[in-house]
Amino acid sequence: MKVSDFDYLLPDDLIARYPAAKRASSRLLSLDGCSGAIEHGQFTDLVDKLRAGDLLVLNDTRVLPARLFGQKETGGRIEVMVERVLSSTEVLAHVRASKSPKPGSQLIIDGGYHLSVVEREGELFRLKAIGDSTVLQIMQQVGHMPLPPYIDRPDDDADQERYQTVYSKELGAVAAPTAGLHFDEALLAKIKAKGVCCEFVTLHVGAGTFQPVRVENIEDHHMHSEIIHVSDELCEKVEQTKAAGGRIIAVGTTSVRCLETAALKGKLKNESGKLMSAYQGETDIFIYPGYEFKVVDAMITNFHLPKSTLLMLISAFAGKEHVKRAYEEAIQNEYRFFSYGDAMFITRDDQARTMELAHGTSP
Repeated sequence: MKVSDFDYLLPDDLIARYPAAKRASSRLLSLDGCSGAIEHGQFTDLVDKLRAGDLLVLNDTRVLPARLFGQKETGGRIEVMVERVLSSTEVLAHVRASKSPKPGSQLIIDGGYHLSVVEREGELFRLKAIGDSTVLQIMQQVGHMPLPPYIDRPDDDADQERYQTVYSKELGAVAAPTAGLHFDEALLAKIKAKGVCCEFVTLHVGAGTFQPVRVENIEDHHMHSEIIHVSDELCEKVEQTKAAGGRIIAVGTTSVRCLETAALKGKLKNESGKLMSAYQGETDIFIYPGYEFKVVDAMITNFHLPKSTLLMLISAFAGKEHVKRAYEEAIQNEYRFFSYGDAMFITRDDQARTMELAHGTSP
């Protein structure tokens, strides 16, 4: 299966560079993964698509103000994008500069903070804070919200709130779990009043989520790794929901990856017949057409970049051709795309795996 199979042309004016006026005022395209049927509506229609007894799983990660600006000791301007906080004083980060900084040199961050370049680790640099301030304190003082590159504008004060979900709690992401940006407190209250249970996982989204797939055969792609936490309580709630006939509905591809990782870990860890096992650690799960979903029955997601691993994931979930037609219709109807854009509600196509397996594309 080729990366080019997941390409499409998007008019530039459909890229959402600013959030909707209100979180829940976005549009919602619903895709039946089994039949390919498409419905158009508003995000608030989600309440009618959920059923009492369903379990809604959301990612409670909170975005760091992870973009820092400054200069090298030699005076050249730099941009630092923190990828992961390693300790109170150290981070792994991308550093954009005319020439890569050398180990032992210092970066002078706007505001007078200093970071020492410890070493290079592949495409990333290990940086250490010098002085009394922790790296989190530096980011809180002078950091900028790490808006995705396709938004191509400086962040503003509104992004401090709108590029976070209303339920964000666990600080550690450098990109938002954007499907969750559509929820406000009032909508969550309506969902809970309907008898839908809301539970949380954590996946700290890394900057790698925006990295292009650089190989033509998608089976050759090595997925970036991210930190996740799936609790015992969540695993038990999934078991109870499934046993009672309810659906597991993941909010965002990050929640999907958490749940499916826990299912894979559970298969390896126990023989008790349980669907999942609690897990805290790294995941580099790569889901593409042919994958057999073990937990998730429906998902809420935004529209994704061409040739991206996220587009491959939803194509595995609802069938590549169904997703292709849905995107074509979304473009025709001028939906807003990407992080600040509109949303989809997708139910799973269990037949998609059978079709993909027949073509020998199972991961």
